[in-house]
Amino acid sequence: MKTYNVRKEDVKRDWYVIDAEGKTLGRLATLVANVLRGKHKPYFQQDVDCGDFVIVLNADKIKVTGKKLTDKEYKKHTHSPGGLKTRTLEWMLQNKPEEVIELAVERMLPKNKLQKRFMKRLKVYTGSEHNHQAQNPKPLEDLAKLWKNL
Repeated sequence: MKTYNVRKEDVKRDWYVIDAEGKTLGRLATLVANVLRGKHKPYFQQDVDCGDFVIVLNADKIKVTGKKLTDKEYKKHTHSPGGLKTRTLEWMLQNKPEEVIELAVERMLPKNKLQKRFMKRLKVYTGSEHNHQAQNPKPLEDLAKLWKNL
């Protein structure tokens, strides 16, 4: 039996939309990261970008378990003395809810040259409206039920 190698021309990209309202942050991020990588496709290859586009709606209505709202911190350093900035998850959900999902998904992707390509295909919105109707996105819940991930 011959091994099939995926070429860039053979990849067909679909658009998926998922409503994040009431979903757990980590489980949602895992599902989105797998779809961005293309792990749900039968011809998945680690070194080839064969993933799909994902639109996440209602980013401000996700839920987290435990005491993560007060205990989880996002740290950033400005590379100047005393430049460490820390923000809690609670503050991030109030002020930048899109960035919470983007950071969770980005940290679940492999740290290589493909990571930026994967992240360009992720679209996150706080409301229930998006401007990608022309691409005819399919609901991602159908795919999630196959994985029993949400």
